[in-house]
This record gives sequence, structure tokens and C-alpha cells, in this order.
Amino acid sequence: MAGTDTAVTEGGSDLSGLEAGLDALETVPAARTPLRQILTEKMLPPVIAVTLVLGVWQGLVSFGVVDDPTKLPAPAAVWQVLRQAWLKGELLGYIWTSVSRGLLGFLLALAIGTPLGLVVARVRFVRAAISPILSGLQSLPSVAWVPPAVLWLGLNNKMMYAVVLLGAVPSIANGLVSGVDQVPPLFLRAGRTLGATGLKGIWHVTLPAALPGYVAGLKQGWAFSWRSLMAAEIIASFPDLGVGLGQLLENGRNASDTAMVFEAIVLILAVGIAVDLLLFSPLERWVLRSRGLLVKG
Repeated sequence: MAGTDTAVTEGGSDLSGLEAGLDALETVPAARTPLRQILTEKMLPPVIAVTLVLGVWQGLVSFGVVDDPTKLPAPAAVWQVLRQAWLKGELLGYIWTSVSRGLLGFLLALAIGTPLGLVVARVRFVRAAISPILSGLQSLPSVAWVPPAVLWLGLNNKMMYAVVLLGAVPSIANGLVSGVDQVPPLFLRAGRTLGATGLKGIWHVTLPAALPGYVAGLKQGWAFSWRSLMAAEIIASFPDLGVGLGQLLENGRNASDTAMVFEAIVLILAVGIAVDLLLFSPLERWVLRSRGLLVKG
């Protein structure tokens, strides 16, 4: 018996050593990325892309391809309008008016779309009844909701938030439904075996496993909410609502000021890119890295 116990102990030690060795092979050493590599791989490509766009834009103006400044202003003219808005203290006000509405509307859509997506994903009757409606709402242009929202709620911030919710909630809910559908049944059975049922199973098993699809839905939901807000600000203009980026775009059109129109377009693009780079891209990388799907970046 002593010999058998010794053999079992040695076998267990060998297995432990083997597992430790395999873990060591799978573990990627965390090395700090050199600054030069970050500049070359992360910052240089977008800088080159922006430079090319500006070069083509300036070329169209300089070589007379578009020689009417009321149709296409020079980049310097748009920069001058941006600079004047900054010096007057108006630029940050334009941005904050729209960003605050967009973020608050997106958070409200998140609070509504997440439980709605879970119910649609887990309850068959609700799924059969609501899933086609969600898909139809997601394909409906957000600008179509502005006239009825104005009639229902009037020209106020409530109307803005209603349009944002109607644009973002279906995308968030459908993203979560898609993520839940891709959860392996083995995960759910293992969770039930370990006692993770009901809300505990949703929190500890379903949501973590459905995270990739959910994050994709969140990203798409933000895009829809931002586009919906811009449509609402362009169509429903009222002095008491303040001047957001969509209203700035409409003001430029009414004044036939193409430089102001391009100023608004540049700011709308800048906000969209900034939110993606600062919020959703890091979130996507974290989700991929936590699943071993992203080693670098």
C-alpha cells in the first residue's frame, strides 16, 4: 500500500507539473508596448488618413475642380469658423448640448433595452410577439419619429430623448438577443448544476457569455442614438432648446453658410470617433482579451 500511495503521489505531482508547464506555455508575458510602436501602429494610420482627406479636399479647391466656395469651402475657411466659435466661447457649448443629450438618452435606452432583450431572448411567447417588431423598428429611419414625437411631446428635450430611445432601444435589445442565442447550452447546464438559476444564472452565466453580442449591440445602439439625436436637432429647432450640433448644421443651411455646415459636420464626426475610441474600442478589446481572442492591442 505504501508503494501504491507513493506512486499515486508521484503521479499527482507529475500531472501538476504538466499542468503548470502547459499553463506557462499558454501564458503570454505582459510586456509594455514601446512608445514608438504605439505611435507607428495606432496613431500614424489615422493621421495619414486625415492628411489624405484634407489634401484631396484642398486639391479640389486649389485646382478649380470645385471653384464655388458656396458649394465647397476651403479647409482653411472651415478652420477659421471653428476658431471663431472657440474664441467666442460657443464651440464647447455646441458640443456639450448634443453630447449630454446623446449620453443621457443612450443610458436610458440601455436601462430599457437590456431587460427587454433578456425577456425576448428567454421567453418564447414574448420573442414570437416582439422580435419582429424590434427588427422592424431597427430598420425604420430615425428621422421618421421626429414629427410624431413633436406632436406628442412638443418642442422640448423630452421629444429629443423619445427619438433617441426609439432609435437605440431596438438595437441594444436585438444585440443582447443575438448574444444570448450564441451562448453554448453547456454553459447554461453547468450553471444550473452549480446552482446558478434565475437572476443569479442571468448575472453570472448568461450575461457574461453573451457579452460579445451585447457589446456589439451597445455600439450599434450608440450609433443609432447619435444619428437619431442629430435628426431631431435638425428638424425640431426651437430657441429654448439651445444650439446643438444638429441645430448648428441647420443654421448653416438656412444662412447658406457652407463653412458653418462643414463645421457642424466635422464636429459631429469628431464626437462619433471620440466616443468610439474612448469607450467602445477599449470595451471590445477587453471582451476579446478576456476570452483569449486578442493577444496584442
